[in-house]
Amino acid sequence: MTTILLPEKQLGIRGRLLRINVLLLVLLWAIGGVGVMTLYSVAEGSWTPYASQHLVRFAFATVILLAVAVTPLRFWLEAAYPLYFAGLVLLLLVPVIGDVNNGAKRWISLGGFQLQPSELMKIALVMALARYYHGLEYKKVSTFLGVIPPLVLIAVPVGLVFLQPDLGTAILTGVAGIMVVLLAGISWRWIVMGVVAGFFGIIGAIQTGLLKAYQIERVTAFLDPTYDPLGANFHPNQSKIAIGSGGVDGKGFMEGTQSQLGFLPEKHTDFIFTIFGEEFGLIGTLGLLMLYFTTFFVGTRISLAAKSHFGRLLALGISLTLVMYVLVNTGMVMGLAPVVGVPLPLVSYGGTVMLAMMGGFGLVMSVWIHRHQDTLRTPGWR
Repeated sequence: MTTILLPEKQLGIRGRLLRINVLLLVLLWAIGGVGVMTLYSVAEGSWTPYASQHLVRFAFATVILLAVAVTPLRFWLEAAYPLYFAGLVLLLLVPVIGDVNNGAKRWISLGGFQLQPSELMKIALVMALARYYHGLEYKKVSTFLGVIPPLVLIAVPVGLVFLQPDLGTAILTGVAGIMVVLLAGISWRWIVMGVVAGFFGIIGAIQTGLLKAYQIERVTAFLDPTYDPLGANFHPNQSKIAIGSGGVDGKGFMEGTQSQLGFLPEKHTDFIFTIFGEEFGLIGTLGLLMLYFTTFFVGTRISLAAKSHFGRLLALGISLTLVMYVLVNTGMVMGLAPVVGVPLPLVSYGGTVMLAMMGGFGLVMSVWIHRHQDTLRTPGWR
């Protein structure tokens, strides 16, 4: 009996590289280019210290993306759980050997490089959940077996990140995990129960003091823009002024007054969208958002093209993670969400977030390259 090999099995590394999704790669490069340009403006026309490092990191992250992309999808299926538990180990090490920055321990120094395990955990969590549901028959998704173990997989890293404390990243990690659970096909009964439990959980966190005073103050400032205008609301108000002053077509590259005069905090990280909005206005910000959502659209198409259930959940889960990053960050700087420490993917200055996002889309690219591979399909799925 003659065995017919799948096309992916006949390809070497060069053949896989030729199968990359060029549109997705160009979109990611375009977003990264916006980051380099904006960081150049943040430094008042200097490549140092931000723009040059961002460019070098992006080049390195592109190599990582391509290396992940050409790796067989089955390898990532088998590596999903080990990577998840490696992420948990790193999160457990943060309180022990982590570096303190702005009153919180979120980073670990490894060979001169600061690593933020919580950012890597978002991708590892999506991988682990996709792996779990890949091995579960569809009819069991809404049973105890299909709900409780995934919730435990989500709750452990979310709890560890929350204790750092990092409420914004904890929320994003939890949402990324819940998205995969929803994509797996969980019934609406469980969804309603989850919403109710989440509501009472928030009330309990406030009453028991689990939420820090500054976290409650940020929510208060969001709900009441007139609250503490020189304190909790100062930076959000300055951000809205900057974006609003950009108008339709912006003030021009490196011509933003709010940013150049130092009214904005963390303008190279969390508030970088404000800098871009002031300089390029409504037209520029809509263009940047279009790049992000086109990237999401391409990721969605890749998910739909995948024959394996693991590939479908992985590609769409990572694409949705990107969208959540963008929505939370832009909503924060425009006053549509409370201020939390969430960067703008591939634009904000920061190595770990870039590595996580580019590595994540390397996985999406791997799904695309191996989209015809049905050997990952599990009996019970059609």
